[in-house]
Amino acid sequence: MFVDSHCHLDRLDLKPFDQSLDKALDTARSRGVSGFLCVDIDLDNFEAVKGIAESHADVWCSAGVHPTADDHGPLDGEVLKQLARSSDRVVAIGECGLDYFRGDETRELQLQRLDTQLAAALELDLPVIIHTRDAREDTLDRLRPFADKGGRGVLHCFTESLEMARAAIDFGFYISFSGIVTFKNAAELQAVALALPLANILIETDSPYLAPVPHRGRSNHPAWVVDVAHFLADLKGVSADELAEATTRNFYDLFSRATPGPIGMSSAGAVS
Repeated sequence: MFVDSHCHLDRLDLKPFDQSLDKALDTARSRGVSGFLCVDIDLDNFEAVKGIAESHADVWCSAGVHPTADDHGPLDGEVLKQLARSSDRVVAIGECGLDYFRGDETRELQLQRLDTQLAAALELDLPVIIHTRDAREDTLDRLRPFADKGGRGVLHCFTESLEMARAAIDFGFYISFSGIVTFKNAAELQAVALALPLANILIETDSPYLAPVPHRGRSNHPAWVVDVAHFLADLKGVSADELAEATTRNFYDLFSRATPGPIGMSSAGAVS
C-alpha cells in the first residue's frame, strides 16, 4: 500500500471524477493508495482541509501557512495553535518554509512565519512540512536549532541539492519526492533520489500540481502517487512493493498521530 504524503484535496480538479472527491479518492484507493495527507497552505482554507480529513478515515490534515501565501501580515502563533488543536485529524504543522524563487523581498515576513510555525510545532509536538526553494542556507539555519530541540519533519517536493538533503537527514528530517523526479530534465534530482536510503524518503503528488510522467501537463491527483513510486523503484533497483512498504512505514513514523484505519470510508463513515 502507498501513502500520498502531501496533496491538496481541497484544490483538486474534480471534473474527471464527476465533481466528486470521493470518486477521486476511490480511484487512488483502487491503485493501492491507503492514506492521504491533505496539506493546508493558508489559515483561511484550514476549515476546508479539516472538513475533508474529518469525513474520511484514511485522510489526515495539517495546519499552516505557505511562504508565498497571500499576505495577511505576520502570523499569529496563538491562532495557529488553536486551529491545530481543534481536531485530532491534524497531524502536522505546515506547509511552511522559505521561497526566494522570485526574490527575497518578503524574506523577513517569511522568516517570521516560519519561526512562528516551528515554535508551534515544538509546543504541540507535531512534525513540520517544509517548503524550501532557493533558500537553502536560511532553511537549514532555521531547521538546525529546531531539530536540536527535538523537532522533526519533512522537506516536501524536494528539488534541492544532495548536500542539503543529507544535512536535513542529519537533522532527522525526511525527504519527499513528487512527480518532478520523473521529468526528463530532472537528472540532478534523480541522482539525489538514487543516493538516499529508502529509510529517509517519502512520496507525494502535491496534487493538483506537478503531475508525473506519463501524465505531465494534466491536473494531478492522488492516484498518480503510484507512478512516482514506480519510477523511484525502477531508479533505485528495488521492487514497487519494497518502496511502498518503506515509504508507508516512514510516513507513519513521522506523522505519528496518523494511524491506519479502514480504507474507503467517506462521508458515510465519517470520523468523529
